[in-house]
Amino acid sequence: MNLRTLKIGLLTLPLALAAALPAMAASSKPAPAKAAKAPAAPAGPVAIELFHHLPADRAEALKGLVARFNAQNNDAQVVLVERDWRSGDAPDLLILEGDDEESFLAGKPRYKPVHALMKEAGVPLQTLRPPAMMTRTPVDAKGQVLALPIGLTTPVLFVNREAFRRAGLNPDSATMSTWFDLQQTLGRLAGSGHQCPYTVAEPARVMVENLSAWHNEPVAAERGKAQAPSFNGMFQVKHVAMMASWYRARYLQIFDRADAERRFAAGECAVIAAPSASWTDFRKAGADVGVMRLPYYDDFPGAPQNTIADGPALWAAAGKKPAEYKVAARFVSFWLQPENQVAWQRETGYLPLNRAGLLAAQSDLLGPDLENVRVAVAQLTNKPATAASSAQPVMQREKVRRILDEELAAVWADRKPAKEALDTAVARASGI
Repeated sequence: MNLRTLKIGLLTLPLALAAALPAMAASSKPAPAKAAKAPAAPAGPVAIELFHHLPADRAEALKGLVARFNAQNNDAQVVLVERDWRSGDAPDLLILEGDDEESFLAGKPRYKPVHALMKEAGVPLQTLRPPAMMTRTPVDAKGQVLALPIGLTTPVLFVNREAFRRAGLNPDSATMSTWFDLQQTLGRLAGSGHQCPYTVAEPARVMVENLSAWHNEPVAAERGKAQAPSFNGMFQVKHVAMMASWYRARYLQIFDRADAERRFAAGECAVIAAPSASWTDFRKAGADVGVMRLPYYDDFPGAPQNTIADGPALWAAAGKKPAEYKVAARFVSFWLQPENQVAWQRETGYLPLNRAGLLAAQSDLLGPDLENVRVAVAQLTNKPATAASSAQPVMQREKVRRILDEELAAVWADRKPAKEALDTAVARASGI
């Protein structure tokens, strides 16, 4: 609710006072003048706190967004904070993901749904429809937005064009639509002496979660009223086994995410499967990068289907004052304006939040700046999402992804075959 300085209107003098004026004029003692009422002090702006742990470059983009909002609103201010949200009074808004988000959502609800926040404030909320463009975490069973998914990404394939040219390959004519196409290209890179033809920034997310959705294969099964992991089917085993053969042939190298992306940006690795938002990091590093959709198996019926978006979301804390919620709603609406979305996409690499941002991102006027967004959106919306290709809560838990990465590491180390590793991962994930 915006506070306004109260204006004191002049009272119309009653007729009785007008009739008494002659008598007052004849009196020898004039009536003492009434002391003027001091004007009310103007109220200050309503300030709300916004917590985040975004990486440095994304944090700078957020600071810019907040600065623009604050400059346009004298009666409302957003203050960025980094204190522990678990202790004391929670900040009004929180950008959370991974373990932090799971902790925030555990137990008694500590949030106010964004759709309710906006409705009560009388501010329209227009976001992209789930599940193809967002995970299930910030959306309820009715498809209503619980939190604004401000940091969506999906894995795509990046090509270091200079690394291709050094190997005598033309990056513009290299065919990598299918996994068998990619295998041939990686063979040529390896044959030219390239030490790291291919790497993956997030093996569990790419090789199991998104590749399963890309081929319309389920990763979870219903067990009564609960959902159980089931990402050890024929498709998942086949792909991990093929990646193991690539690893042994040195077509594939595995590093932690930061190291994989650093090596790719430096040209040490020629191809990487990484989050679509990594585009901005690669370009800031000065790499000549191309982006394309993930490969698929053309002998698999229905492929390619669609991939899944994931990333940090903006939550509103429960128990705040109506005036603070009004400011929060205005800030969300400001973030959803097309010009702010384009700036956010360009600076962070994240995906659009609503149709207006999506249309702006697809404009030819932006040139190559948002090529990663165009490819990612085309991949996410390649076909209407199905029950099997939608985001599954069981796969979006950080503990499950860590278990998968641990078991995949055993495959790369040749301690376990693909099936045993995935069977073990399912058994371990079922127990948490």
